[in-house]
Amino acid sequence: MDALSTFWNIWVFAIVFGTLIACGLLIRFASNQTDDGETTETTGHVYDGIEEYDNPLPRWWVMMFWATIVFAVAYIAAYGLGNMNGFLKVEVDGKQVPWSQTAQWQNEVEQFDIKVAPVFEKYAATPIVELVNNEEALQTGQRIFASNCSVCHGSSAKGSQGFPNLTDNDWLYGGTPEDIVKTITHGRHGMMPAKGLMPTMTDEQIIQTAQYVRSLNDDDLTYDAAQAEAGAGVFAQACTACHGADAKGMLITGAPNLTDNVWLYGGSTKQIEFTIRNGRSGKMPAQGDRFSKEQIHVLAAYVYSLSYKEDTK
Repeated sequence: MDALSTFWNIWVFAIVFGTLIACGLLIRFASNQTDDGETTETTGHVYDGIEEYDNPLPRWWVMMFWATIVFAVAYIAAYGLGNMNGFLKVEVDGKQVPWSQTAQWQNEVEQFDIKVAPVFEKYAATPIVELVNNEEALQTGQRIFASNCSVCHGSSAKGSQGFPNLTDNDWLYGGTPEDIVKTITHGRHGMMPAKGLMPTMTDEQIIQTAQYVRSLNDDDLTYDAAQAEAGAGVFAQACTACHGADAKGMLITGAPNLTDNVWLYGGSTKQIEFTIRNGRSGKMPAQGDRFSKEQIHVLAAYVYSLSYKEDTK
């Protein structure tokens, strides 16, 4: 948590300690005792024939109230307030640091990692192609995936528009265990340059190229043959550097295969034209600083198993 500005730090102190002092004064004023204890004098308040006696507060109630104020002061001294650190310490990265929510979370994560480290080390000693047969390891990898990867790829790992489906056999950067580990560790950044904004293509050429791309697809999509024929030349000049002369893509650049039935951003005419005209940019964040090599090994095994199992059916 970032430090508060001087103004807000003073404001927090004023509210907290001002409230405690006000409560103390109030309870002191309201709990004044008379020499004779209870009295028959009234406050003058009468409701439905019931009069309110002017007796002091019960001593047990007063003591509990004071105890609450003392507890509040002790709590602030222990955990801190605003930019003031309390006397409690927590260990983070082998050092004792003042307690904070972030430090406490880091400590718990470290303690958990220490506890499960032997488990991940055991899994890491097994090659991924063999680890996919270990149900416990896959369940561990699935939990890591569900907590960290499902927000983009979905809980079923089937992806969505702009986020790859990890359960098929279509891989932008390669689907071998080594490729998957590299992707998770270092991340990926795919870039499809905009062809209609530079401009390198006219609107007519974009339309023609989109028709040509549709003509390449395995699903036998409908297309305009004349425009597709004209688009073939445009594609050869502007697109083969990344997608290849056969339009089957290149793993080294992450350029997708345009001849299968897998579409990262949709395969309709309008969607293809939009992609060509405006380009696309997709980023897979690097997880190497977030997970240990052993954890990435288990996560990669789970991801690999999603398509590996399809191969073995």
